[in-house]
Amino acid sequence: MNIIVAMKQIPDLQQIRIRNRQPIFDDIPLTFGNIDKNALEAGVLLKEQLGGKLIVLSAGSQELEDTVKEALAAGADEAVLIIGDNLTNIDGSLVSQLLAVAIKDMEDVGIILFGEGSGDNYSGQVGSRVAEILDLPQVGYASSIDIKGSNAVITRSMDDYEEIVEVEM
Repeated sequence: MNIIVAMKQIPDLQQIRIRNRQPIFDDIPLTFGNIDKNALEAGVLLKEQLGGKLIVLSAGSQELEDTVKEALAAGADEAVLIIGDNLTNIDGSLVSQLLAVAIKDMEDVGIILFGEGSGDNYSGQVGSRVAEILDLPQVGYASSIDIKGSNAVITRSMDDYEEIVEVEM
């Protein structure tokens, strides 16, 4: 079973400077946001429990080839990168379509993990859009994931309670 973790390359928020009340992005290195790194960590834990292959999926500029090395060092086995000069600031609906096409081409996909939102704009729409395009179940705000046979049992952390959801993988 392949475990897919979608990750978005963003400017390193710790290094952004402000000048005249505007952020300065010149010479700011790109990285994966902490929310995406949490999804990667969940993927690594699932891989350790279940075996299989952990694949990082991302769309972005040529710099993505350097950024993805961090994910590979953290436990990903492979990376599928969609690279193009015009992919730097594209709309989430287009990113969703690109990721969905890439996922369709992958074999033995068991589970796809997204962070709850990206570190730069936190819209949280791409994972839901990909699930809709691929006609897959989608569960957000996961605090734990247990795989039982062909089902995923997911604990969701809501504002004042936890919810347990079981979906077919």
